[in-house]
Amino acid sequence: MPRRRTALRLATAALLTAATVLTGGAAEATPPGPGVTGRVIAQTTVGNTDYILREVTVPPGRATGWHFHDGPLYGYVKEGTLSHFDSTCASDGVYRQGTTIQEPADYVHIGRNLGDTTLVLEVLYVLPHGSPFARDAANPGCPFE
Repeated sequence: MPRRRTALRLATAALLTAATVLTGGAAEATPPGPGVTGRVIAQTTVGNTDYILREVTVPPGRATGWHFHDGPLYGYVKEGTLSHFDSTCASDGVYRQGTTIQEPADYVHIGRNLGDTTLVLEVLYVLPHGSPFARDAANPGCPFE
């Protein structure tokens, strides 16, 4: 039980921090590039919602693959630079170390590391209970993966 309380406190703190920072300011699926990894830092479930804090690492020149999430996502760029693209192939943001990003549910996108240093993100997923971190999406016709 103490471990569960600690995870709940961590997830709650991460959610509150993200909310505070952010309110101010299939057959053709594309899998993540080689070396893209994620590890769970903390997670808890409140009602029918899973709160999962994860660290995602993207090596230079790699990408997350096209995907979307079943719930909103709040991210913090811990290291490197995230280049983010939407399903029209347009850049919808470049996020450097120390900045935050928010993604709405069901938003098809790809995250790319176009830099020469490793990209490290701290990500809070707010998902319907039991949902995967992400769902694969087809490349919408962009000349990159």
